[in-house]
Amino acid sequence: MEEEYAALLANQTWDLVPRPPGCNVVTGKWIWTHKRRADGTLDRYKARWVLRGFTQRPGVDYDETFSPVVKPATVRTLDVKNAFLHGTLTETVYCSQPTGFVDPSLPEMVCRLNKSLYGLKEAPQAWYSRFATFLVTLGFTEAKSHTSLFVYRRGDETAYLMLYMDDIVLTASSQQLLQRIITSLQQEFATKDLGVRHHFLGVTVEPRPSGPPLLHHILERAGMSDCNPCSTPVDTQAKLSKDVGTPVADPTAYRSPAGVLQYFTFTRPDITYTVQQVCLCLHMHDPREPHLTALKHLLRYLRGTVDHGLLLHRSASSELVVYTDADWAGCPDTRRSTSGYAVFLGSNLVSWSSKQQPVVSRSSVEAEYRAVANGVAEAAWLRQLLPELHIPLAKSTLVYCDNVSAVYLSTNPVQHQRTNHVEIDLHFVRDRVAISDVRVLHIPTTS
Repeated sequence: MEEEYAALLANQTWDLVPRPPGCNVVTGKWIWTHKRRADGTLDRYKARWVLRGFTQRPGVDYDETFSPVVKPATVRTLDVKNAFLHGTLTETVYCSQPTGFVDPSLPEMVCRLNKSLYGLKEAPQAWYSRFATFLVTLGFTEAKSHTSLFVYRRGDETAYLMLYMDDIVLTASSQQLLQRIITSLQQEFATKDLGVRHHFLGVTVEPRPSGPPLLHHILERAGMSDCNPCSTPVDTQAKLSKDVGTPVADPTAYRSPAGVLQYFTFTRPDITYTVQQVCLCLHMHDPREPHLTALKHLLRYLRGTVDHGLLLHRSASSELVVYTDADWAGCPDTRRSTSGYAVFLGSNLVSWSSKQQPVVSRSSVEAEYRAVANGVAEAAWLRQLLPELHIPLAKSTLVYCDNVSAVYLSTNPVQHQRTNHVEIDLHFVRDRVAISDVRVLHIPTTS
């Protein structure tokens, strides 16, 4: 607590002032946490003075609150100490003095904030704005296709910086440029150089795939560390329904591992569909025994593939290729279909998704076409992002679909009665085809 309080004072976070009549004084509380290393072991204990931002008044105590973060799809790692304390506030905010550190000579005074503080609704946005503004002075530009990705380009020198709250990933074309940027950041912010990137947001990065410690922890908590592995992530014959089976005795035992497994889809595309199924809102709200059976089946699969990961390697090709697919009325409760796509840059898988469609499709063609539209949308974003990373795309993106009628719809300008209600997806894909951004082609289901 003393260390945190000293940091607040050193940062000149507030001035003690008499309490103005009628002002809203935001109270706070001390929050104690465990700071852990990348392998999950305890690093140190940490205390933060956090304000109760839910007592702030919109339009008076705060305005903008949004702070962008980098996408999982988009090397050194850095950590900014007390990042949220660097943000500059545009509104006048008062808060109480920290518990245990009230000035004995001025106990009636309140803190008028000069800088942002943990718990304020606008704290993330204030920090991001301050950091982005400083990067611009260093010569970085914010990627138009993706906020939180910053690009530096001067002659032969290139650097990329990704920001996720107070965590930074930085890579540069030379060691000299890398060190120059790190030094500039350390002079402006209390920045700790964590060295060569091995862990970021729970993702383990190694020269070869290696079983992440978190996966072993999940298996241990579920009592399945020594379970018999299985060869597939899902039972393809079973369809999960919200009303079939008896409710599980402990819903938390289902929700906890199911929720954590969503993070593993960042590097395990092979489990994306299964995780999407077990994490459906209907199943998380009232998990049944068949749902728990499906979850345990997935954990057994992970037990046998604990060393699997996403392999990225050099590729001579920079061609974007998209594969899309969908079932039709696959959900027994809502009869909604599930869409999926996989995007390859050269020989590397760079983006993937499995998601239930928001509306019921009236035909298999409609379900497949919605999947095509999702894949084309992702390709359109990547076609904007890659040139900003100085990766030219000379060819149209090939989008493969196993439904001939859906392929025909992508170029056929004639509207049909059965497809009128998917007009937005139709025009979106056709526009991309017309400007040669994408080509939709047929691929046999067996391929």
